[in-house]
Amino acid sequence: MAWGKKKGGRKEPLFGLPAALADLRLTPADRVPGGDDKPKKSAKSSTKRKSEDSGDEPPRERKAPGGRSGAKRRAKSRGRFGLGRLVYWGAVLSLWGAIAVVGVVIYVGAHLPPIQSLEIPKRPPTIQIVGIDGSMLAQRGEMAGANVALKDLPPYLPKAFIAIEDRRFYSHFGIDPVGIARALVTNLLHRGVSQGGSTLTQQLAKNLFLTQERTIQRKLQEAELAIWLERKHSKDEILELYLNRVYFGSGAYGVEAAAQKYFGKSAKNVTVAEAAMLAGLVKSPSRLAPNRNPEGAEARAQIVLAAMADAKFITDAQAKASIGHPSYNVKPAGAGTVNYVADWIGEVLDDLVGQIDESIKVETTIDPKLQSVAEAAIIDELAAKSVKFNVSQGALVAMTPDGAVRAMVGGRNYSDSQYNRAVTAKRQPGSAFKPFVYLTALEQGLTPDTMRQDAPIEVKGWKPENYTHEYFGAVTLTQALAMSLNTVAIRLGLEVGPKNVVRTAHRLGISSKLEPNASIALGTSEVSMVELVGAYAPFANGGFAVAPHVVTRIRTQSGKLLYMRQPDERNPVIDPRYVGMMNAMMRETLVSGTAKKAEIPGWPAAGKTGTSQDYRDAWFIGYTASLVTGVWLGNDDNSPTKKATGGGLPVEVWSRFMKTAHEGVAVANLPSSPGGWGLSNLAQAASQVSPPTAIAPAPAPANNGGYRPPPTRANARPEAAAGLDGWLMDRLFGGNR
Repeated sequence: MAWGKKKGGRKEPLFGLPAALADLRLTPADRVPGGDDKPKKSAKSSTKRKSEDSGDEPPRERKAPGGRSGAKRRAKSRGRFGLGRLVYWGAVLSLWGAIAVVGVVIYVGAHLPPIQSLEIPKRPPTIQIVGIDGSMLAQRGEMAGANVALKDLPPYLPKAFIAIEDRRFYSHFGIDPVGIARALVTNLLHRGVSQGGSTLTQQLAKNLFLTQERTIQRKLQEAELAIWLERKHSKDEILELYLNRVYFGSGAYGVEAAAQKYFGKSAKNVTVAEAAMLAGLVKSPSRLAPNRNPEGAEARAQIVLAAMADAKFITDAQAKASIGHPSYNVKPAGAGTVNYVADWIGEVLDDLVGQIDESIKVETTIDPKLQSVAEAAIIDELAAKSVKFNVSQGALVAMTPDGAVRAMVGGRNYSDSQYNRAVTAKRQPGSAFKPFVYLTALEQGLTPDTMRQDAPIEVKGWKPENYTHEYFGAVTLTQALAMSLNTVAIRLGLEVGPKNVVRTAHRLGISSKLEPNASIALGTSEVSMVELVGAYAPFANGGFAVAPHVVTRIRTQSGKLLYMRQPDERNPVIDPRYVGMMNAMMRETLVSGTAKKAEIPGWPAAGKTGTSQDYRDAWFIGYTASLVTGVWLGNDDNSPTKKATGGGLPVEVWSRFMKTAHEGVAVANLPSSPGGWGLSNLAQAASQVSPPTAIAPAPAPANNGGYRPPPTRANARPEAAAGLDGWLMDRLFGGNR
């Protein structure tokens, strides 16, 4: 019956699933790529089967939506989908970002001390070192200046720091997002780090609780602590803490220490220009310290002044006046040899008072005037003659006969080398060790007029010689010590026993290890200068042992006494008879022996020179009843000098220092033997002694056709015409004139 149906016949209504699918059409965009023929056929067959199965006419085809309206609908649909995905993923990322931030905060906080237990740490203790007159010599410790209240400072001083370091200090909460953003932009534009975003609070947190390492973790810790500081303290309290803790270079912490260091005044009295300089140092204290880089410090100060004017903290007129006429009075940095004393005090401080947790004042025996004279004597002598004699370093120690150190120079320049050659270095004393040999001989029954042979000697293959390679036969001990004859010292050392010589030296104050061998008589065992000078002190004080010392009292800043040196017990280590004998013998060294260039007008003095092997060390230890002073010159690498001897440069330094040190001091005699030992005994012995004869080499003819005596060390040989009688009597009586 189907063939009888007309083409335009009645269309029956459809219900159910057929009705729902009637308008469904596939577009070319919905087809599977690469399968165009089969999908078309399949679709057509499917439609045909559907029509046959239903027994109805196939529905009329509708024109597929196309053209411009369809494209708009699709674009709108895709836009809604893209915006939705953006919102979705943005929310997801924000959530994860928040979780990450919380995690980082927790991690950083876990590596900090508990916030509730954090306290502002106490300032590290300051050690103030003062001289015998109460004047400041040096300071030690990180915090050199006292705390200064914010209200006591001129208002432009804290404002200078705010202007250049943290303009929004009073408006942020410890971290300044605006400042950080500004710093980021500036650094990007300059393609490098040219500006920081840290606030004053962050800088304070770093100074109080953290290290100076440049890591992300430290920056995050700094931020957390800054927020904590802002919650716990007021802005003014934070600013005051900052000003009293920030580092200003050259060891100065806090504005008070910096003002004293660079301007010689309190921070309460600084000018606008000085305040600007202090504020400018914070950026790079080591590089901009005005005592090292005054031009850089002044240029930075001008930037601070401009910032202060821009922030309306000062007027433009004030800024221009300060820039045009700077009032800086920077204290120059010097070698500061008194710092050798300060270092020595630092080494003994723990033994005296133990661990310190508050600032202290150390009162010393140092005389600032003598310290300056000693420094100048060493520096000037080396400046004039170091090249000629190939000598690069020197040291000096001066102490009273009871061991109180009045001056100490540990080297040529402290800023170049902090190695203390007066305390730490140990060198061969050479002939400066011989007094301990002669004292041992006296204690075993010999006297200054005892005769001994000056002649070649051999000890197990060792053949020591005199300095001039000359020998004088039979000589007295006084003459042998004055001329520093090596062969006599060797013979005496072997005669009394090297072990006994070592015992004598240790009894008098030498603490270094000494080798008890034949060469000990020539000072081949190394000692320090301070112990050698201390071991000479018994000759000046009548025979009592001393302990070289420099500290007399230690007090806290509040005045509490922590330490006071008690007077040494008068422990005799030399019999007074032998003290007088040794002083008479060593006085002859200055009158006619190797140290006859040494001179202190009007003062009886004694001492001994010393020159080690190959001229590596040149010594002179000399003393009066008022002061015992030792001088050493040489090279740190122990290289030989160009024939620098103890009777040359050291004696010159010693004389310059001692002349000044004894100005205005009442003259006092050296201790002598009870009963006036010396003159009659020496005169009687001298009448029985013939003048020494030279063994080598033969004397050279004089210009007048006769013979002159061969030259001796320092021309110490007695005149031939006068004989030993006249030589001894002239020297002994002449020295009293």
